Amino acid sequence: MGDPALSRRGFLAASAAAGLGITTLTGCGGDSDGGSSDGTTTVEWWNISTTEPAKSVWAALAKKFEAANPKVKIKIVQLENDAYKSKMTALTASGKLPDIFHTWGGGVLKQQVDAGLAEDLTDRTKPWADGLLKVTKEPYILDDKVYGIPFDMGMIGFWYNKKLFQQAGVGEPPTTWGGFLEAVSKLKSKNITPIALAGKEKWPGMYYWAYLAMRTAGIDALQKASEDKDFTAAGFVEAGRHLKELVALQPFQKGFLNAAYSTPTGQAAAVGNGKAAMELMGQWAPSVQADSGKGLGNDLGFFPFPAVEGGKGAITEVFGGGGGHALRRGAPQAAVDFLKFFASEATELELVKKTSILPVLPNAEKAMTDPNLKLVQAQLKAATGFQLYLDQAYAPAVGQEVNDSVAALIAGSKSPEQVAQSITQTAKEEQ
Repeated sequence: MGDPALSRRGFLAASAAAGLGITTLTGCGGDSDGGSSDGTTTVEWWNISTTEPAKSVWAALAKKFEAANPKVKIKIVQLENDAYKSKMTALTASGKLPDIFHTWGGGVLKQQVDAGLAEDLTDRTKPWADGLLKVTKEPYILDDKVYGIPFDMGMIGFWYNKKLFQQAGVGEPPTTWGGFLEAVSKLKSKNITPIALAGKEKWPGMYYWAYLAMRTAGIDALQKASEDKDFTAAGFVEAGRHLKELVALQPFQKGFLNAAYSTPTGQAAAVGNGKAAMELMGQWAPSVQADSGKGLGNDLGFFPFPAVEGGKGAITEVFGGGGGHALRRGAPQAAVDFLKFFASEATELELVKKTSILPVLPNAEKAMTDPNLKLVQAQLKAATGFQLYLDQAYAPAVGQEVNDSVAALIAGSKSPEQVAQSITQTAKEEQ
């Protein structure tokens, strides 16, 4: 996901859209145990579920937990993705985090752990967390200790409109980059917008460069580049050149540079309303398409990011991540109890049925009915390699530079070489 800084005006607007006031945003758990004079413990829970049906489902789950735990009050704070990350960056710097907070794991969580702000959950969750799928827990394990509990896991891929593909004469989803560019050209020749992109939010554009880097340089090169603080290898520059090839075809919707992701005029709505043929997005895409637009129903399909001819990567290597929860250091026992409740089979089944997440408990797979999500789940389980979102896998400043530089390349203000150099410079400055 993305991590661009928001302006004060943008942050206030996002906060208002999420139904929040500044008082709410600044009242984090910090060192307080959330206790009151009547013995009630208030647990503050920050998440990014601002679209339906997840928003209502999560609120109902909080009420269900409260009903079973009368002495606990769950205070929900919900923020849109970029506003959340901007606020969490500020809170991390201030040394005060919410009791429970959304995390993708990786480098951002490590920064919070290194600052002594996140709770070590290894012993407090072991009796029940061992039952979770192993791959779903990996982003939250740092130095062999558990700092987060997953509730969802998935991968990024292309969600496409079968009807529009058929109209353009694209029979099967492309499996190579050359075939993908050809499909884009065919769609354009029929006056169909090939791809919807939320250029304003930057992180959706990062997905293209990240996947192309995986396909050209190879998945191991991404880890090595992070360790060496050097992204100037030929494979990374080549990734930018391939992305530039795509941009040259002008595949995106009109005004994409100012488009958001989940708004009524944004990326998801463009696909959901049949105004664009595809988007590169995660497993949550169908529900956001339906919430922001009309949704495509049976016309919606999914295919993995194509292989790049001559590249070192494989089409079975996937890019993505999942959602999880972490706790601030010193969070009350009620927060741990809520994580256990949220990771239970009953909750997981409800989330799978109502919000179309990909389950982290093996027994919850039986609740999956959507054929596309089953396909994503099968590809994820059969993956030969997995790369966490770059803006979460790397240190926050490096992840933000990846997003910013790739956005600049897409906008035409940076070359592939400059993208590689800018990311490298930021990585070296983090030493």
